[in-house]
Amino acid sequence: MAKEEKKEPFLSLDEVEYPVSEMTQEQVAIYNHLNDLERKILSSEFNLVQLRFGKQAFVDAFRVSIENQEKEEKEEKPEVLEEVPN
Repeated sequence: MAKEEKKEPFLSLDEVEYPVSEMTQEQVAIYNHLNDLERKILSSEFNLVQLRFGKQAFVDAFRVSIENQEKEEKEEKPEVLEEVPN
């Protein structure tokens, strides 16, 4: 198996790749902020999916609970038949 060549990190912006090794200190700091923000955005999107899924699970559980309550109440109430006058 051939030894994999390690790629130098770069910033891709407007279809141009800027190698980190050729950046100024200020540009490297900006590059690091961009990477950190991208990671946070991806994490936030992942968390948002989990939160929405969790919320839906609770909504579904509430609906089931209401349905069960209505079934129990129906079973507990005996049907009252109207008396027919003679």
